[in-house]
Amino acid sequence: MDLNVVNLVGRAGGNPEIKYFDSGNVVCKFTLAVNRRTRNSDQPDWFNLEMWGKTAEVAGNYVRKGSLVGIQGSLKIETWMDRNTNKERSRPVIRVSRLDLLGSKRDVDPNAVSGYSGDSEF
Repeated sequence: MDLNVVNLVGRAGGNPEIKYFDSGNVVCKFTLAVNRRTRNSDQPDWFNLEMWGKTAEVAGNYVRKGSLVGIQGSLKIETWMDRNTNKERSRPVIRVSRLDLLGSKRDVDPNAVSGYSGDSEF
């Protein structure tokens, strides 16, 4: 049995970058800061997020730098060749399948979007 599930709650590190493709697909990327409590201070861990389709559109419309969000997704490792050093590089990315908007004005507006879990598309 394989299991690859990531659940995080944190704050957006910047405004989402959204990209539309001629095929109709849409991708949204942003970083998420999740505080890790230590004895001396709270140190954030930073995660790269990627979402597709309707989830990407919701993030692009409602998430802003500092927004509190909850996500569920899976971990993937992106790899590429560095043009300068010609060495293989990699970084972890969370492929988001569910996005929940937390602590925003939707708390007082029952008509606002509270979360979206859609089919991830390429």
